[in-house]
Amino acid sequence: MSSVYTRPLARLVEQFQKLPGVGPKTAQRLALHIIKRPESEVQALAQALIDAKQQVGFCSICFHLSAEPTCEICRSPGRDDTTICVVADSRDVIALEKTREFRGKYHVLGGLISPMDGIGPEQLSIQPLVRRASQPQVSEIILAINPSIEGETTTLYVGQLLKPFTRVTRIAFGLPMGGDLEYADEVTLARALEGRRELD
Repeated sequence: MSSVYTRPLARLVEQFQKLPGVGPKTAQRLALHIIKRPESEVQALAQALIDAKQQVGFCSICFHLSAEPTCEICRSPGRDDTTICVVADSRDVIALEKTREFRGKYHVLGGLISPMDGIGPEQLSIQPLVRRASQPQVSEIILAINPSIEGETTTLYVGQLLKPFTRVTRIAFGLPMGGDLEYADEVTLARALEGRRELD
C-alpha cells in the first residue's frame, strides 16, 4: 500500500478499512474525501470521534449506550415500566425504536452466548436482567434476539431463567434464520413485535 499512497494517507486508508463493512475501495474514497475537506471539518470529525469514545458508556439500568448514568429511554416517564424488551446489542434498540411500536423499556445483553467465541452467560448482562424481571411491576419480558444458532441458545437460556418471575414472550420473525434485527425493515419489525408469542 505504501507504494501507492504516501505514508500518512496509507495509514488513514488502513484505519478506515478496520471499520465494519468498509472494503479497500470505500476506505480509499473516504480517505481521499477527508484529505480534500477543510482542516476545520477534519478537526471537528476527529473531536467527535474522541468525544464519543470518551463520553459514551452504558446505562446503569438497561446497558444501552448512554452519555449519562441512565439513558433517555430509562429516564423517560412516558415509557411503560411493566414491559422489558431484551436485545443483544444497542443496534437492535435503535432498529426497534424506529418502528415506534414499542413503548416499554429495554435491556441490552451486550452480545450472545457463543462458547466457540469464549462468550458465556457470565460475560453478558444476564444477572442484572434477572434482577429487573423479579421486580413486581414487570409483567412481561419480550425476547427480541436474532434467530441465529447463538441467538436461539441465548433465547432459551435467558427464557428459562426468567420464567419463574414473569411472562416471557419472543417476537415472531418474518426474518430468515441467521437474519439480523438491525437490517430488517420497520414494517417487518413492527409485525414481529405484534406477533410475539409465549416462549416454550
